[in-house]
Amino acid sequence: QVRLVESGGGLVQAGGSLRLSCAASGRAISMYDMRWFRQAPGKERELVAIIWRGTGTYYADSVKGRFTISRDNAKNTVYLQMNNLKPEDTAVYYCNANNAGTGSVWGQGTQVTVSS
Repeated sequence: QVRLVESGGGLVQAGGSLRLSCAASGRAISMYDMRWFRQAPGKERELVAIIWRGTGTYYADSVKGRFTISRDNAKNTVYLQMNNLKPEDTAVYYCNANNAGTGSVWGQGTQVTVSS
């Protein structure tokens, strides 16, 4: 089973940037569709971005043009580059590895706080 550890969260001013990392161990991330979710206080967890096991990416409309998801299979790590951050991006960000055959695995989350 793959294990995921997120890092890179923190406090940043509006307009700033952060890069989240999701380091995987146990299995190669090349076997998985890798996804970033976020959950703000009092709100449901929402999908932010996907990078497919093959090729291609998906972004939620709210982050399109500002966030970039990427993967480095050699480092077994997925990244989320977040630019032009807004206060409404404040949330706990979770990494998720999904494979139709083996199921879905979550990391523990990393807090992102954007001040206005």
